[in-house]
Amino acid sequence: MTPQHLRTLSRRDRANLCKGLLFILPWIIGFLAMAVYPTVYSIYLSFTRYSGFQPPVWLGLSNYTRLLGDDLFWTSLYNTFFYAIIGVPIGIVVALLLALAMNRNVWEIPVYRAILYLPSILPIFALSLVAIVLINPQFGLVSYLLALVGVPQVNYLSDPISAKMVIIVLAQLGAGNAALIFLAGMRGVPATLYEAAQIDGAGPLRRFFSITLPLISPVLFFNLITGVSQALQVFTQAYIITSGGPNNGTLFYMLYLYNNAFRYGQLGYASALAVVLFIIGLLMALILQAVSRRFVSYDLVS
Repeated sequence: MTPQHLRTLSRRDRANLCKGLLFILPWIIGFLAMAVYPTVYSIYLSFTRYSGFQPPVWLGLSNYTRLLGDDLFWTSLYNTFFYAIIGVPIGIVVALLLALAMNRNVWEIPVYRAILYLPSILPIFALSLVAIVLINPQFGLVSYLLALVGVPQVNYLSDPISAKMVIIVLAQLGAGNAALIFLAGMRGVPATLYEAAQIDGAGPLRRFFSITLPLISPVLFFNLITGVSQALQVFTQAYIITSGGPNNGTLFYMLYLYNNAFRYGQLGYASALAVVLFIIGLLMALILQAVSRRFVSYDLVS
């Protein structure tokens, strides 16, 4: 609201505005203290050498120039993009399939919804610890089941690619959250459109790709944005299961940032990593927003 608009407000409107600002004042204080200040301070620290115990020492752009020659920085960036490019589309497909399964009109579907959603609310660290046991090549359940069909026992955490795939597969246990959002979008599609398409002879696949998918495209875009955001911040699974190994194969960006900040005491360099990650996330969001104009429709019927 501009100063000119404030001058045109009546006394009553100004009083209501002050009351409204007073009500949201706790949120404003929390936002400034918990979001704006840490972000600005992190940007400042990214130009310094800071260990957390001594005062920051101004370095200028040294931390950012150091990134360009840091092999582990590029390795962590590659691992993170690998996870995002492979894991996010898989997660979208899994969530869509779960939503289609939960959208069936059968009496026991509430039980199925609870079962499918339950893994997404379990702590990630607990799922990671369970995954270590399940994929153990000697006594793990997964190895045992694969051995029954003739697949040899393999240590999937000994290879960089297979270790990343283990973490990607583990992430699909949280697809129930996105599935519920898809389900809400599917429930908003008018049933008359399906009835008309069925009368015209459209099969299930044609109805899905011609009606369901276009009309839930805003929901699809939302899950895509949140999926990419979570992929850029993947940390817990790699920290617990592999600690970044083997051969830095699961050294994701957030794990490398954590190591620099809390293992090596290089908070200034870690802040530079955080700023770069923020810029990458912002650029990816802008790119997805631009691309979304071609496939996202906010009209019920186009």
